[in-house]
Amino acid sequence: MIDMLAAAAVVLFGLYLLGLGLTVFLRRAVVARFLLAHGRSASAHYLELTLRLVIGGAFVLRAPSMLFAEVFTVFGWVLLVTTAGLFTVPWQWHRRFAQRSVPQALRYLTLLGIASLALGSFVLFAAAHGGT
Repeated sequence: MIDMLAAAAVVLFGLYLLGLGLTVFLRRAVVARFLLAHGRSASAHYLELTLRLVIGGAFVLRAPSMLFAEVFTVFGWVLLVTTAGLFTVPWQWHRRFAQRSVPQALRYLTLLGIASLALGSFVLFAAAHGGT
């Protein structure tokens, strides 16, 4: 059961990246508002961290069944460890960081869209074609 939930989380993450990438090219303003909303409140901060824990754990559990298992194992652990660190940071720091860094990152929105499409495709391909 846990394995199925982890597989679903990995696939949903891949679809999220594809959706984000497509939205960059179809509705740039929507993506800009979405990214600017990160860290706006304590609830948004903790929701983001919870999702990072779920996705990181899902990758750690599913990586052995995916192509490029080592890559996805490391990715999952990086998400888990950095999220644990972020839980020790007050959400207001996250808000200040987002207020400074997101507007700068928005200058590279096209690159973000391309990277999201590529990474989403990579995740879905690796999940669908399992390792040996």
